[in-house]
Amino acid sequence: MQRIAASEIRSLVEYEKVRESERARIIALKKNRRVAVGDSLTFLFENRDTVLFQIQEMIRAERIVDEVRIREELDIYNALIPEANELSATLFIEIPDLARMGQEQVRQAVNRFQGLERDCVALKIGERYSAPARFEEGHSNEEKMAAVHYLRFALPPGARDGLADPAQSLQLVVDHPRYRARQEVPAPVRAELAKDLE
Repeated sequence: MQRIAASEIRSLVEYEKVRESERARIIALKKNRRVAVGDSLTFLFENRDTVLFQIQEMIRAERIVDEVRIREELDIYNALIPEANELSATLFIEIPDLARMGQEQVRQAVNRFQGLERDCVALKIGERYSAPARFEEGHSNEEKMAAVHYLRFALPPGARDGLADPAQSLQLVVDHPRYRARQEVPAPVRAELAKDLE
């Protein structure tokens, strides 16, 4: 998937003119790119459209007009765009009843996922293929777990065909000592992922 170029970024004024329609389009797009695994983890599979929207929203929120700072945002967010034979996702740790919890309770709820990045998440394609998640570094340490993570699934040779074959199962699997869950990837999401790999 091609990375986003600076020439694709709209100015603040131009973006404001199209923001509402773009926002509605991306919300609709994300419906078929989101998979909940259990009650606390949600994966949002990224593509060029979702990443470009995030860049535009960040530039808007921070009122960035300097070209150097825009390029910095491009460098940060272009890392979410998958390479060939790869899928990328943003992983959200979602805490039920968050509004009723204190800050320490929220920290403890998120920290129960410590070690999730150590071979605990995989995309399973049929009986034959497994693509372990590779987490972007720097989002957690031994004292504090981040609630948002960026990860990639590098598909082994042959797995791409298996992903496109509806006769084969496609599951997101989490096997962590304090959280075990698996979810079949819904057909609309699977279709989007197959397009991403074309």
